[in-house]
Amino acid sequence: MAAPSSTDAAIEAAIGRVLSAERSANDDVEHAMREADAIVEEARATARAITERTERRLRDLRVAFESRAEHEVGAIDAQALAEDAVRDLTPEDLARLERAVAVLSGELTGEAR
Repeated sequence: MAAPSSTDAAIEAAIGRVLSAERSANDDVEHAMREADAIVEEARATARAITERTERRLRDLRVAFESRAEHEVGAIDAQALAEDAVRDLTPEDLARLERAVAVLSGELTGEAR
């Protein structure tokens, strides 16, 4: 059997370098994929945090709105009750009412005042 020639040795060395470069490239690709997965997971965690914060803020706004609306409705109801309170008419109120009824009656029937 013949001894390996220097050409064969050079070819073997070149194949070894190619295989080594391929392993290194595969390692780099795997490393890049792990880094990409970590970046994606970090982005998802950030998105979850933003979603939770947004939901919390919306809940707080909803509670504040409902409380304010309830307070304002209560104030409107109290004002309406106060304005609807019945009081006795004074003689001046009755006279003014009678004059207003007479004017309205005249306008509706076409009679002169």
